[in-house]
Amino acid sequence: MTNKQTLLRNLPKVDKVIDLLNEKEFFKDKPYKEVYDAVNEGINFFRKGILEEVITQYSIEDIENEITKSLTKNLEFNFKRVINGTGTILHTNLGRALFSKELIEHLQNSLCGYSNLEFDLKTGERGSRYSHVEDLIAKVTGAEAALVVNNNAAAVMLCLNEFSKNTEVIISRGELVEVGGSFRIPDIMELSSAKLVEVGTTNRTHLADYQKAINENTSMLLKVHTSNYHISGFTKSVSNKEIAELAKEHRIISMEDLGSGVLIDFSKYGQKKEPTIFESLNSGIDLITFSGDKLLGGPQCGVIIGKRELISKLKKNQFLRAFRVCKMTISALEFTFKQYVDEKVAIEKNPTLNRILEPISEVFKRAEILKNLLKDIEIDSEIIETKAIIGGGSMPDATIDSYGVAITSLDGKQVETAFLKEDTPIVGRVQNNQFFIDLKTIHSDEYSIIIKNFKKFLERV
Repeated sequence: MTNKQTLLRNLPKVDKVIDLLNEKEFFKDKPYKEVYDAVNEGINFFRKGILEEVITQYSIEDIENEITKSLTKNLEFNFKRVINGTGTILHTNLGRALFSKELIEHLQNSLCGYSNLEFDLKTGERGSRYSHVEDLIAKVTGAEAALVVNNNAAAVMLCLNEFSKNTEVIISRGELVEVGGSFRIPDIMELSSAKLVEVGTTNRTHLADYQKAINENTSMLLKVHTSNYHISGFTKSVSNKEIAELAKEHRIISMEDLGSGVLIDFSKYGQKKEPTIFESLNSGIDLITFSGDKLLGGPQCGVIIGKRELISKLKKNQFLRAFRVCKMTISALEFTFKQYVDEKVAIEKNPTLNRILEPISEVFKRAEILKNLLKDIEIDSEIIETKAIIGGGSMPDATIDSYGVAITSLDGKQVETAFLKEDTPIVGRVQNNQFFIDLKTIHSDEYSIIIKNFKKFLERV
């Protein structure tokens, strides 16, 4: 009998391994199905290695170690925390707007038990989940009324379906945007049963283009803020005020998909100007939609604000049931808008606003802390000037001065690959084969995790 045959013959059976490990309380309180799968995977790992002549000897401890690795992997959650070292504040792939610790505490408080999601505490009867945030959103934005759905695409589709089904909606060719995941405004319009009418050209659209296109079948003039790209040079667009006045003249609806949802005038704080919700409302536009998890800095949702009579009609649309938000979104959105009652509080407490508007000196302090911590474990690094971006399909031309820490003593590609496999992955950037972390998107409680990952990397090389 060959050594390979002997090794295969001596591999223990799954049930015997489980009995042996149970005697050691090896997998105490672990689900039996996960234990069974892990044992099976562990034994198959050795069977495959023996057949491929990669494994020429083993012990029961070796098998136990492999089973432990498999079980640990099987019990991991796919959705997990990631450290964002890219410098992109609203990173679409990494979850966009962050929740503050205060918001998490609020959610824990409001969601760990039953809630008054659809219960009116004043009357003791059934209530509406939207009532928890409608008046607050209206108060903060200055709108007559508000409605919340599960994302901004749903908000746009709901409005188009209610007010423009089988009728014409006029929009500039320069505003037929595509958002992440290949979703396009024309496709959303088609799904809503609205008929798209394009006017103007990619770079220039005049008020006369809208005027010429209006007919008896026109129901809406739609503006779409191009929040995820910018065209410069020989350009011309029609203002919100002009659109609103033209729509009013012809007794049709004016609407703007504002996208990023800005409630703070960033230009007051030295950042690039971005159109605000207040400006859109003050222009006379009837309906405005925007996202909750972009520059608003809240949970994913779509917010619709505008004329009370129009919002009332939207509440009766059958699509609203399909687009409705859950209790976590309601709770998080209420918390977010309550901070906006006082702009200073919002800037201080909202993680998105705080990182956009914080002094550059704060970023440098974080870079110095990380550099010193790396020095303590004998990793050479240097502080470099960087340009952070806002991201999330918002303010595409805007950059923010920042600082990063570049690792000069380790292979950047190897570090990048290793860090993506850690329990808490770190996503950074590699330039000139140096791994670097932009401190604009690093928080104080993440230093220990970063250093832990570097220590593990050093143990392996």
